[in-house]
Amino acid sequence: MNMNVFFEESGDFKVGTVLSQAGEAYQVELASGKRSKVKAKDVLLQYEKPAPDVLLTEAKAVAADVDLDFLWEVAGQEEFGFAELGTEYFGHAPLPHEAAGLILALHSAPVYFYKKGRGRYKAAPEQSLQAALAGIEKKKQQAIVQQQYVDELKADKLPAPMAGIVQQLLFKPDKNTIEFKALDAACNELHTTPARLMLAVGGIGSAKDLHMAKFLFENFPKGHGFPDVPVPTVRAKLPLAAVEAFSIDDVTTTEIDDAFSVVHLEDGNVRIGIHIAAPGLGIRPDDAIDKIARARMSTVYMPGDKITMLPDSIVNAFTLAEGKTCPALSLYATLNPADWTVVATETKAELVPIANNLRHNDLDDVVNEDTLADGSGEYPRKAELTLLWGWARHLEAGRMVKREGFGLKPEQNNRVDFNFYVEDDVVTISRRKRGAPLDKIVAELMIFANSTWGKLMHDHGVPGIYRSQGQGVGGWAAKMQVRMVTHAAPHQGLGVDQYAWSTSPLRRYTDLVNQWQILACAENGVTAPLVAPFKQKDANLFAIVSAFDAAYAAYADFQANMERYWCLRWLGQEDKRQVEAVVLKDEVLRLTDIPLIIRLPGMPSVARGAAVKLDVLRWDEVDLSIETRLLEIPADQAPAGDVDFEEDEGEEAAGAEVPGAALVGETVPELVPDADQPADEKAEVAAAEPPVA
Repeated sequence: MNMNVFFEESGDFKVGTVLSQAGEAYQVELASGKRSKVKAKDVLLQYEKPAPDVLLTEAKAVAADVDLDFLWEVAGQEEFGFAELGTEYFGHAPLPHEAAGLILALHSAPVYFYKKGRGRYKAAPEQSLQAALAGIEKKKQQAIVQQQYVDELKADKLPAPMAGIVQQLLFKPDKNTIEFKALDAACNELHTTPARLMLAVGGIGSAKDLHMAKFLFENFPKGHGFPDVPVPTVRAKLPLAAVEAFSIDDVTTTEIDDAFSVVHLEDGNVRIGIHIAAPGLGIRPDDAIDKIARARMSTVYMPGDKITMLPDSIVNAFTLAEGKTCPALSLYATLNPADWTVVATETKAELVPIANNLRHNDLDDVVNEDTLADGSGEYPRKAELTLLWGWARHLEAGRMVKREGFGLKPEQNNRVDFNFYVEDDVVTISRRKRGAPLDKIVAELMIFANSTWGKLMHDHGVPGIYRSQGQGVGGWAAKMQVRMVTHAAPHQGLGVDQYAWSTSPLRRYTDLVNQWQILACAENGVTAPLVAPFKQKDANLFAIVSAFDAAYAAYADFQANMERYWCLRWLGQEDKRQVEAVVLKDEVLRLTDIPLIIRLPGMPSVARGAAVKLDVLRWDEVDLSIETRLLEIPADQAPAGDVDFEEDEGEEAAGAEVPGAALVGETVPELVPDADQPADEKAEVAAAEPPVA
């Protein structure tokens, strides 16, 4: 008669026929025909009948029929062997299939019975059992609820409990929650992503809202509103400046940081005033408003909107608005207009009357190089603008000489910039030549002020926050890296010996910090290092630099994303199915009408600057990708005159990320300065050129 064994192997139960026995081991043939060596200690039952496959089938039936609650009551609280419990449970010594079924039942119910060894168990304490059973029931109910959520999502309906945690689910999910598990399961079944599914069910209103929500969630987790803070007053008694100042800004600008004045002196010289809004005269380090500004570090720009660094009430109190007399930090440069020599400079805090807020949108058509040269046209502050234009060109020429001394080529002013305007979700993208006279006037005077005040702090032994661009390693891209430092250092790209952002204290925290330091220099002279808010090697100043770098980079990434978003929206808005583009390098092209860069794998070798036509196949406002196809390469292409190829190549080569890489053509992020951004930021973009080879 064949001997059969029921044994445990690697946590599984098996049955086989014994072929032979050698000491403490059996040679066993399984029902599948496979032979296995089984140790005697792993054998739980030895029996003759029924056949192994029959026993296993019958044992599973017994196990399924076992009443676990009754079995737990019968087991008592002492450790037991399965055979002992079988006698109690069945009322007789268990038959082989009953014993095997009991083992299967005990093994499959770890909540009821704790395993203590081969074939030995102990009943769980009642309290532990009840807690475990409650947990199992809870999981069952959660599974039911989770499936309900999945069904609702698949039916394009947002489950009510998810409505308040949409952003959490998308941007920082707790993967143990049933809401996330339901969202993940629904996405898997629908072959989509959480973001697209939330758009489909109304959890997020639009792709624009999605990008905005992600940015705010990561950078403004407590919201971007402001607490109610009192408007600070200027305690110092300030002299009234005998000037009529005017600003030059885009029509969308509300934080007017800078203004200018021109006074002709009796000796034939000219005194040009650069007047900067002075919130530093009211805001003090570590006060409530300072903490708000330091938490944000900068105004956030995006097409059609912005998130200001300071509350509107504070901005309105210090902005250089037309018709107001405003506290300002003024830099006066006395010039000899014959050769534009700077005879003297003076820095002072004062009250400045603002006569005009001039706007690019009103003046760009009438103020250009030709009208400034021949004196034609009528517009506000014509004489002053003509004089400032002459000085601005002289300042630029001096910077270019300095750039050449650093081994850099002259700045490129032949590139077209783009301004974005959004109203009622309709975008207008307008082209504007870089280096237009009004832009150049503001940019050059801001560079002059930032450089002059940087030297003032350095000469007084007062630390500040500087922008430095010096010799690096790893090729020209490393050389072009701008660093924030707390000591004076050259900015090679701009062609100045030192450069400290100081002219936009309503929009950048670095400028507010520098304004405090500059005021200390202007008001205290040689004792400035003793009274300046930040001392040499101040750990707090280093912390500000680090935090500003991180925030500014995040804001720039967001701005670039939103510019790409509005470029794609423009394609749909204008129903552009065929577009013209310019080849920047190899497979990288830029559309002619908007600042959207396309990478087109497989692009034939075409001369840089060649104009081509593309079919726009599709684009995606969620992942900001676009797919295009080459349509036409017109013959005899000459490089387009409005493209600075070196700069575009540099920006692309510097490592810009490419979203939507799975598509045939992708957008490459390219920062387009917002029309409302400070002129010195735009100037740094223009100065970011590779060195002469």
